[in-house]
Amino acid sequence: MAPDDRKTGIDLIKLVREIFPLDEMIRNGLGCSYRFSLEIERLNFAVVSGGSLARRELAPFSDIDITIITLDSQADSDSISRFVTCMWDAGLEISHTVRELPDIEVAAREDLHVFTSLLETSFICGNEKVYRKWLEAIGNVFTPELKMKIFQDLVDDMERRYQKHGASSKMLEPNVKLSNGGLRDFQLLEWIYILANARPFIRTEGLSQSELFINAIFEEKPFPINEITRLLRSYKFLVTVRNLLHLTANRKNDRLDFDAQVTLAAILEYRTGFQAFMKDYYNATVVVNRFLKSFLKRYSKLLFPLPSSALAINLDENFYLLGDLLYSREDEFLTSDQILKAFWLKGDQGAQFDEKLRSTIVSSLDSGAINITPGAMGYFKKILTQKEFVGSTLIGMHELGVLGALIPEFGELTGFIQHGVYHSYTADEHTIIAIMNVERLQFEKSVLGRLFNTLHRRDLLYLALLFHDIAKPIDIEGHHLLGAEVADSFMQGMGYTEGEIETVKFLVRNHLLMAHTAFKRDLNSPETLNTFVSNFNSTEELDLLYLVTFADLSAVNSALWTSWKNELLSELYRKTRELIKEEIPAETLLYQNSLPAEDKILEFSDSISPEHVKSHINSFHDLSYANYFSEEEMARHIEEILSGSPVSVLFKQQENFTNVTIITFDSESLLSKLCGVFLINDVNIHDAKIFTRKDSIIIDNFNVSDFRTNKPLETSKFVKIESDFLKMEQGMLQLNTELKKHKSKWWRLENKLFKKPGRISIKFEESKKYTIIDIHSPDRLGFLFQVTSKLHDLGLNIYFAKILTMGTDIVDSFYVLDSNKKKVSKNFYPVITDELKACIEEIL
Repeated sequence: MAPDDRKTGIDLIKLVREIFPLDEMIRNGLGCSYRFSLEIERLNFAVVSGGSLARRELAPFSDIDITIITLDSQADSDSISRFVTCMWDAGLEISHTVRELPDIEVAAREDLHVFTSLLETSFICGNEKVYRKWLEAIGNVFTPELKMKIFQDLVDDMERRYQKHGASSKMLEPNVKLSNGGLRDFQLLEWIYILANARPFIRTEGLSQSELFINAIFEEKPFPINEITRLLRSYKFLVTVRNLLHLTANRKNDRLDFDAQVTLAAILEYRTGFQAFMKDYYNATVVVNRFLKSFLKRYSKLLFPLPSSALAINLDENFYLLGDLLYSREDEFLTSDQILKAFWLKGDQGAQFDEKLRSTIVSSLDSGAINITPGAMGYFKKILTQKEFVGSTLIGMHELGVLGALIPEFGELTGFIQHGVYHSYTADEHTIIAIMNVERLQFEKSVLGRLFNTLHRRDLLYLALLFHDIAKPIDIEGHHLLGAEVADSFMQGMGYTEGEIETVKFLVRNHLLMAHTAFKRDLNSPETLNTFVSNFNSTEELDLLYLVTFADLSAVNSALWTSWKNELLSELYRKTRELIKEEIPAETLLYQNSLPAEDKILEFSDSISPEHVKSHINSFHDLSYANYFSEEEMARHIEEILSGSPVSVLFKQQENFTNVTIITFDSESLLSKLCGVFLINDVNIHDAKIFTRKDSIIIDNFNVSDFRTNKPLETSKFVKIESDFLKMEQGMLQLNTELKKHKSKWWRLENKLFKKPGRISIKFEESKKYTIIDIHSPDRLGFLFQVTSKLHDLGLNIYFAKILTMGTDIVDSFYVLDSNKKKVSKNFYPVITDELKACIEEIL
């Protein structure tokens, strides 16, 4: 058909409705897609179709992709331009690209997504000889080495896609195309088959590409016939679901959310509702994903054996190794590619630079050698993906000025100091140490070590750490947000995929989130856990953020990473991972973990009865008490309460702190008084958990250490501390007098420990039940006593407290209610802020 004979102003919506009648869609969704593809092809506006159009599986509102293949794009530029204009004049929003034969090899090396699109083309019109040359060129590009690379790239891309769109084939609101077991997984099967046979599918009239693929594996019979049959049936079901999603939304839409599930279940006449529909959907995705896993294993073994270990050493004409030193034959000037390759070889061989090579690199930098070339970026990617020596390689790059030249923002970070905070290093050094620390985890058998050693893409973790503080020179408060954008820009230049970039941006944006939650919030609160887990799409994201958090905190200063902080992060990680994995709300998780075994409690005491146990457990307003203490500890608590003692103090030695539990009747300003008793005994409080029974008996628990040594308390102090608590309860201890006595002996200690000035920050946050007050301030002796006293004076009741020491700073969080047991009015926030600041400034 000549261009002048073509119809113009085509109503695509009308065409879609004609091709996709609802009753026919339900009976034969794949057939509808096939006919729609034929209709588009008859327009003859393209030379080669691509994507779902080439596969003859076009969904109603899918992108219509065509590729114009030319042997000389410059010579054909005018005719190509007229051709494209004609398509737009016809009213079709068609996406088009222009390709030459050499583009095939370039895409195979550099861009997986482009290369896979080139594997799926179907001739529409134009010069068939050019198209045959195109197919021949695709076949010739499949060398054994390239097959291995593309195969691994496909697998890696699959993992990244799962991380972003859902690693489970049973996501509650899946992406029909991109989630685990979705349509893209079926297409991955086809790509691997094309790769293995080194040729694309040849179009056959009356069949879609999926049917050609199924026919091919039917003939080869690599798997049971019934499994292949289930695969085709499942794929057809998924195609129908996607077509209906498009039609009901009247636009391109691949997200099967709750509303869409109800709508589609009604259209497909599922009498028992959307649950039955989703059961069929999940069955289909399980079949597709199961088949994919088997397919990957088969073709991995048959077609792509592992390369010889000798190929790991790849020294070329520019570099040679002598002993453990790396030398260069070029002693005057090195290009960007050569400099980055030298650093890659350094890490790859575990070598050191010859001094002359170091000098050549520096002099080349002085001459402006670093340019952001594809080759240089490729070697930088290789450095980040090394199994070992990544941190030491980056140290060398930073030391010689290469890192700052490669990433200008990192150059700005060099030497950056934050006044009044707890960092012991400049920001650039902190960043490198963080990478070194996380890399060392590969030699540990801890949970973190196991997580690190199972990462598929360590380079994304290293990039997240490189960029997590990179924007601090621009804006400290918003550095996590700006840093994510810096990472985005740099990684696009490196050729990373959208999924990879989003992963790194997520980690940079949220690198403070896990520490904030673990150290400032109640980890036995359903609201805390539900809010935290809502940030993640997969356990992979949680694993990466856990590693980033460890690396960040461990690189602040040598004393900051303590076993107590490790336990808090580990607790948050364990609970969140279970929530993601089991797909359950926090209420369910905490309820399961907090149901005490009454019989087990009775095993630890001969003096309590089942009635005592039941009465004790039911006396609390929530389940957090039973979730926190063991059965043995609860038995001891019941015994102490039954004894009638006015105050019971229980000590338990831990590895790095002493755990102290105090049982007594609630009274005015009790928490402040308890803090005062600890204070006059030179005890530093790290954490406080407050539990109050309905009969006003309190069971308060503290993790403490000796203020001078920062170690667990000496057992010899236990008697004195217990005696002081009893005197306090009896009104025989005048805390203000005792504190004045101790103040005179503390001044030398204060001058030694607290030298840094700092700012006071007071922030408010509302939870469902409480008002949370976060206080960040320089630490001082008596800080907690003074602050809790002031909160009491303001008429606030403290129900939970999280106390955190960060170097010479203190970060305290208090869950409070007003005197009427209601959340604090926002109108009262300024008064609280002014009073607390005045109180803190007085002790500073």
